Formats: sequence, structure tokens, C-alpha cells
Amino acid sequence: MARSIGNPRVLIVDDDEAVRNTMNEYIQSAGYKSEAVSCAEEALARLEKEDFQVIITDIILPAMGGLELTKSIRQNKDSDVIVMTGYSDDYSYEEAINIGASDFVIKPVRLEELLLRLRRVLKERELTKERVRMMEKLQRLAVTDGLTKLYNSRSFYSQLETEVDRFNRYKHPLSLLLLDLDHFKEYNDSYGHLEGDKVLVRFSQIIKSCLRTNDSAYRYGGEEFTVILPETGGAEARTVAQRIRAALSASPSASG
Repeated sequence: MARSIGNPRVLIVDDDEAVRNTMNEYIQSAGYKSEAVSCAEEALARLEKEDFQVIITDIILPAMGGLELTKSIRQNKDSDVIVMTGYSDDYSYEEAINIGASDFVIKPVRLEELLLRLRRVLKERELTKERVRMMEKLQRLAVTDGLTKLYNSRSFYSQLETEVDRFNRYKHPLSLLLLDLDHFKEYNDSYGHLEGDKVLVRFSQIIKSCLRTNDSAYRYGGEEFTVILPETGGAEARTVAQRIRAALSASPSASG
């Protein structure tokens, strides 16, 4: 059978040795990395040492039950849980889903059905992560200048408001640098906008290389840039500005 993308790891939890070994062998034969343990406590111990993308657990287990295990996993780990039970009259799908299970299977479980459910959970897991990645990307684009990868002017005003509010409350020093590239229009007219863009990108890299972790740089517009320097007085801010200017002058692209 074809191996799943990323070869996710599966942990089977069942106190019936024959059941867990059969499931484990079948899932491994489908191309997944899987392990099997006999109780919830052993499962939690394994999860402390290694990551498993999906846990398949029986509800009835010695000591800690499968629903309690599911709740613990969903609170502390980035894993999906498929819950199994042979007591459908005592436990409901809604109960399992409400505590965080991704699926609910009635025993005796057909191995082909279990594999289909595992694949569905893994597919939904990947789709969820892809949506999260896309949202994070969109959020970055919303606050980032596409060319220079510095924060944009909208982000600048938002952060400046935060820093000014902090300054007014705590009276900590705060400085702001306004940076502008001289004769940039003439450079653009002489060498073209593509070369001008390269200058902007290089200058942005220089700015970032001269800042501390708490400082933040922004493309304000065109060839204009700003830098917010929290916890920084005027003399120290002047030093930062001079350091940026010296780094630009020493840059091969600036001298070329």
C-alpha cells in the first residue's frame, strides 16, 4: 500500500494483546509507523518521549480510561485521537467528540474501516495545518512590505501607538528613527526600477543587521523607512542611526 505523506506515527492503546498486535501489524503493513501499548499510563509515557500524530485507544482500559486519556492528550499534545468501544450503549459519539476525539469507532472493528478512518483523520489534520499555515501567511502579508520584507506602514502606526502608550504609562525612554535614501529618484531614473528595488532590499537588510531584538524596522513608503527603538534614549538612537549609515556606506552595492 502507498505510504502516507510525511509517514505519520500512530500509537495504539488496548489492553487486549491480540487486538492491539493485530491492529499494529495491519497499520504497519499500510505503510505507517505504529506502536502498541496496553494502558493509558504507558501511552502518556511514550508521548512524553516521542510525537505521535494519531492515537487509537479503547475506552475501557485498566486504571485511566480511554476518554480520560483522550482529554489529557488534547490538552497537552498536538495529536488526534480515535476512540474505540464495544459498549456503544454506554458511550456515545457526542461524548467522545466533545472531549476532543477526532473519531469514534464501534468494536469489533473491521481493520479496513479502521484504516479508512485513520486516513481520513490524517487528511483532515493536514488540511487543518495547511489552513493555519495559509492564515499565518496572510497575516504576515497584511503587516509586511512585499519587497523589503520589513513591516509596512500600517504595522508601523499600530506598533508606534503601543510603544507610545507604554512610554506614557511607564516613562521608559523611546526613540524613533526616520530614514531616507538620498537621490533615490535619480538612481531609479538612471538605472531603472529593478535596480532601485535591489537598493531598497539591500538597505532593508542593512537596517535589520544593525538592530537589537526589541527594535523593529518598517518601510514607511517609497525610499522612506522608520525604526522604533524601545528603551532607547536620544544619544543611543543617534548611535544606531550612525551605525546604519556607516553600514550602508560600506556596502558594496552602495559604493558600486
